[in-house]
Amino acid sequence: MRALRTAASGMAAQQLNVEVISNNIANMNTIGFKRQRAEFQDLMYQNVERMGAQSSNAGTIVPTGIQVGLGVKTGSVYRITEQGTPSRTDNTYDVAIDGRGYFQVTLPSGETAYTRAGNFSLSPEGQLVTDDGYPVEPAITIPQNTVDVSISKTGQVQVIVDGETEAQTVGQLEIANFFNEAGLEAVGDNLLMETAASGPASVAAPGDPGYGQLLQGFTESSNVDAVSEISSLIIAQRAYEMNSKVITTADEMMSVSAQVKN
Repeated sequence: MRALRTAASGMAAQQLNVEVISNNIANMNTIGFKRQRAEFQDLMYQNVERMGAQSSNAGTIVPTGIQVGLGVKTGSVYRITEQGTPSRTDNTYDVAIDGRGYFQVTLPSGETAYTRAGNFSLSPEGQLVTDDGYPVEPAITIPQNTVDVSISKTGQVQVIVDGETEAQTVGQLEIANFFNEAGLEAVGDNLLMETAASGPASVAAPGDPGYGQLLQGFTESSNVDAVSEISSLIIAQRAYEMNSKVITTADEMMSVSAQVKN
């Protein structure tokens, strides 16, 4: 009976849906996290009677035919890049992007990763780094005798050192954009990697046309909406239960058929 395999594919799809939703809920408080959504596609169809086939010698054709679907499959799990709410921290080295763009981070392998999490700190050498110690790109080093640090909306980093009144520029933050942000590959630790699907990074200063501006003393909250996620979780659970019920019903029908043969 086709219904058994069809409903089994539906249960597998809804299981994946719940896994995606659970990951969203788990990351409700993750800085810069972007929620994900599972998309599904119908599987192949079996043509019992093909539409458009000739149904008589007089040239009449079958108008609709008979097609039986064989279930569902996962089409994609896409990332929703809607901006999260800026959260004020008053930490000097916390920076949020207001608009499009990603901070660039140099990995120990030498590769460049990208992130929306701007909760930066200083290394023992005074370099601006992520909470894992990966340096921000381009490299920015804060002098040891600094008494005040200012990061402008356009990414210019200025400091006032002890004994001086004039600010001096020590670096310029840059951000990267992609044609297809959903094509970036998540590798954990709030980091994303460029792929063939995302296209190459286009790097510019914050505030340039098409690029967001920076907010010092803020971090970007996760864009997960708890109410929406719980609603989606309930819908996925009900769909899973209904597919389970189909399997039970198909099994009962097969039992009845077996009794008739006997």
